Amino acid sequence: MSKKNKSYTVKNAEQFNSWRRFFQFLVCKIFYMIRYKLVYRLEVHGMENIPKDNKYIVCPNHLSTLDPPLIVGVFPRSIAFMAKKELFDIRFLRWWLDWLGAFSVNRESLAPSTVKTVMGIQKSKWVLGMFPQGTRGVPGEIRGISKGFAGLAKITKCAILPVGITGTDEIKRLPFSGKIVVNIGKPIPWNENIDIMVNSWIEEIQKLSGFKYIPEEVETGVANG
Repeated sequence: MSKKNKSYTVKNAEQFNSWRRFFQFLVCKIFYMIRYKLVYRLEVHGMENIPKDNKYIVCPNHLSTLDPPLIVGVFPRSIAFMAKKELFDIRFLRWWLDWLGAFSVNRESLAPSTVKTVMGIQKSKWVLGMFPQGTRGVPGEIRGISKGFAGLAKITKCAILPVGITGTDEIKRLPFSGKIVVNIGKPIPWNENIDIMVNSWIEEIQKLSGFKYIPEEVETGVANG
């Protein structure tokens, strides 16, 4: 990892401060939410399922770049999302993501720096946000799930909060021309068995989004068939 983005892999509780919280509020809860409500006719269901404390990890399905600010705009607490380290090689984007509370991660491995940052988030008033799919998926399907979110839930003893998103993949600009629905499920308790948490998230996210889970072995079989 380059020195340029190395400092963005570790953040302590003090860095999730009121300045970043205000910047995130301004960008996501005001600027983006105006767009979501005016253009996409945003609907949110299941707000009552959000825990009152910050001992949970927000885990939505992933369709587009609109997803992170959407989730931040909807949730009552500030959310620190993981972002792939390559994004921090771009100067302006690095500054933008940093001030929005995001931090750099290597998607291929769970580094000690990631665990330290997550622990720092738990000591602040923020909540950790992760996309188990890792990268943007295809509407109607859930693919490419990494178990890292369940591993962090086990380490931090945090629940997993499944969130289903539909409609953010469609680029709309005219008022009321789009439709975004956010369905927030009930928290999945942390478990010593990572596979149990992963399977529970898959089951819940299928219900919340209406998308179908495509296992890797099925995907490979189709590709090779």
